Amino acid sequence: MCVCHVEIMMIMMMINFVTSVPTVPVKNLNGSSPVHPALAGITGILMSAAALPVCLTRPPKLVLHPPPVSKSDIKPVPGFGHCCRKTTKKQARKGKTPEEVVKKYLQKVKSSPEEDCTICMEPLGGPSGYKGPGVGPVSRAESVGRLTQCGHQYHFQCLVAMYNNGNKDGSLQCPTCKTIYGVKTGNQPAGKMEYHVIPHSIPGHPDCKTIRIIYNIPPGIQGPEHPNPGKPFTARGFPRHCYLPDSEKGRKVLRLLLVAWDRRLIFSVGTSSTTGESDTVIWNEVHHKTEFGSNLTGHGFPDPGHLDNVLEELRAQGIEEDDGLMEK
Repeated sequence: MCVCHVEIMMIMMMINFVTSVPTVPVKNLNGSSPVHPALAGITGILMSAAALPVCLTRPPKLVLHPPPVSKSDIKPVPGFGHCCRKTTKKQARKGKTPEEVVKKYLQKVKSSPEEDCTICMEPLGGPSGYKGPGVGPVSRAESVGRLTQCGHQYHFQCLVAMYNNGNKDGSLQCPTCKTIYGVKTGNQPAGKMEYHVIPHSIPGHPDCKTIRIIYNIPPGIQGPEHPNPGKPFTARGFPRHCYLPDSEKGRKVLRLLLVAWDRRLIFSVGTSSTTGESDTVIWNEVHHKTEFGSNLTGHGFPDPGHLDNVLEELRAQGIEEDDGLMEK
């Protein structure tokens, strides 16, 4: 057998060997996954030296925004007679004193139980552990009260102190089970909420278009309901774009988000959990999807449980599905 035939046979054997080995992807050439780019490159070199095929791939790209949309393609959300909502600065509330508000949600207790008040951690049979301003003396008969819905018991003075340290909006929230009494409102600064339909689908919802929500809050000065009244607050990242599927359930969530916006519960002023900046506008425990065409940050689609999670978070803020019936 001649040398040429031997070489051809060796080449054919090598081709058969290579094609029988599955292709192994070597990912992360730009460093966006736990595999370091240098390790991916070295792995590719070693596999090539061993005559193993290498498939070099890159991770999916972050897609925050949809493709450009012309004004003529932007449509109102079906069933909504409006496309914008504004909030103004909080108006001063007149009428009931903190003591009157708290008494409205309490029942009298004939004998104090042998347990501690979970606000001041002092026995309910004794005086309140709160010694600060804003709470006057009470009779022994009124020193302990039971919340009417959930039944948890506290020192009356502790509940008044808790109310005075809150938003003073006429509502009260049980510190143990979070049951809300009255209508809870927040300290969201003045701003604007816009919403409309765009002709693109988000991942996981190919059969419907998309509701785009645009929040815009400018920087300003903190009011009496904020952590540091009179001090400036910043507003980073506005306008913020968020997305919902234009489905029946997506529109239900939008209606309840409008209720939350009116009650000033979507945003708050505080310390950012991502940057550590204080006195800035932050999200207020109602999650939004800000990533349109991917889900690399966890704030995008697909996410099958997202709408149900938002409904549960709104419920925790005192917003029930019946509250959205008034939004048309």
